[in-house]
Amino acid sequence: MDDYAHRPRHGCFCSNYVISARLSFDYPEVKPRSGEMMMKWSIVLSGLVGVVLAAIAGFGIWVAMLPPAVVAAPAPVPAEETAAIVEALRPPKRERPLITVIGINDATETTDYLMPTGILRRADVADVVLVATEAGPVELYPALTVMPDMSVAQFDATHPEGADYVIVPAMSRDNDPAIMAWLAAQAGKGSTVIGVCAGAKVVAATGLLENRRGTTHWFFLDALRRENPTMTYVPDRRIVADGNVVTTTGISASIPMALTLVEAIAGRPRAEAVAADIGFESWNAAHDSDAFSLTRPFATTVMANLAAFWQREEHSLALEPQFDAVSLAIAADAWSRTYRSRALTVAPSADAVTDRDGIRILPDRVSSTNAPTAMLAPGSTTPAAALEGTLEEISSRYGPATAYVVAMQLEYPWPMP
Repeated sequence: MDDYAHRPRHGCFCSNYVISARLSFDYPEVKPRSGEMMMKWSIVLSGLVGVVLAAIAGFGIWVAMLPPAVVAAPAPVPAEETAAIVEALRPPKRERPLITVIGINDATETTDYLMPTGILRRADVADVVLVATEAGPVELYPALTVMPDMSVAQFDATHPEGADYVIVPAMSRDNDPAIMAWLAAQAGKGSTVIGVCAGAKVVAATGLLENRRGTTHWFFLDALRRENPTMTYVPDRRIVADGNVVTTTGISASIPMALTLVEAIAGRPRAEAVAADIGFESWNAAHDSDAFSLTRPFATTVMANLAAFWQREEHSLALEPQFDAVSLAIAADAWSRTYRSRALTVAPSADAVTDRDGIRILPDRVSSTNAPTAMLAPGSTTPAAALEGTLEEISSRYGPATAYVVAMQLEYPWPMP
């Protein structure tokens, strides 16, 4: 939400200052009597109390107008539609495809950037490259810092023919000039562009969703539709494919998207093997859009957690060699979305630590005592168990309502409080 500061125009400010100065110079100071001063303060305080009460009343009315939580009940996706999505994701160029996951260095969504990378590298059906607009670390939000494999300039020099697939995570800026120019160039070279979560807004800013079908994270859906009137929104689908442009719903949708891409590249059996390895039994496009919106439980829990500013916590997670960055991303992302805590990584040195799939994470802190606190240790569980387990841990520590808030942000079905 943008903040607007309303300031008096410079001329008015100067005029008022001059008038005030003349009055204080021309006339002797007259001190108000104590009764008059008390009356003035009483009026001011009454006005402030009135404003606060009006704000509270307005907030209460707004919350009361929000819908209640809805239990997700997605309907099955017809087999022919599923087959069409898989067909749309067939490799456009190489027998062993080249997949890039692109991000801006200062703010790219944690799970959107790391989860597809880890899953697709684990599948070993394509060459997967983490790319950033510039050289150097990528600061992810709401947690983690990662070293990309190369910059956009390095990628273009190494692969002038372009990628087969470009995965676009959510970013803090939808219209970053470097991203827009590079995406347009990749699409022009025949790449399939996949907007994950609010990455759909980045894809749309490039013009690639004009007169196409699409979707995005529930929180950004209205803005996407308003800013792209020629796009046709498709509800109740986690994955929407239209030609060489694919979009998904919220953060957790990157899991079925990655598995569907594995199926399109290497077949159903290979996708089933990868799904079993990461602990997910199903990865179809079924989704219940009505279950994800700004609800009364969501709004009241967020406000209550923000108000309890004295209860903020930091949870540390040890970076150990050959850890699982997918599980790490899920846990760190979830803990950092509680409005009560944030996740930090720790390691014995400041050097990047490489995970089982070659993803390099830079620690937030250097410490020899890097035992994890209130968090699942990466590598000790599957990504599916990390997701469910972290939500359970959050529920146990902060209550079911906070776990629900986190799951809603991840657009992951979870029992309402």
